[in-house]
Amino acid sequence: MAGFDPDKDKVIKRWKCEETGLIFAIHSYDGGEPKLQIGPRILMKKDGTERAPAKAGRLSVEDLAFLYDNIDEIKDELEKHLDPMA
Repeated sequence: MAGFDPDKDKVIKRWKCEETGLIFAIHSYDGGEPKLQIGPRILMKKDGTERAPAKAGRLSVEDLAFLYDNIDEIKDELEKHLDPMA
């Protein structure tokens, strides 16, 4: 069995909490069911460039507030891409 192939992973839509760098994204792997991924976290260096992605880890109140404020849009986007015959 082959491992993960990034070429088969399609990002449908993503949201970024600018305050914390946390990414929420809908992915579909190899044409499969779209699913919400929480993370990674993209933090900024002092010079303004992005650091390497880090695990999402535990969510802060700012992360939760961002998710709360965007959850309806995220849910609607996810439902838009689900197969109604499944």
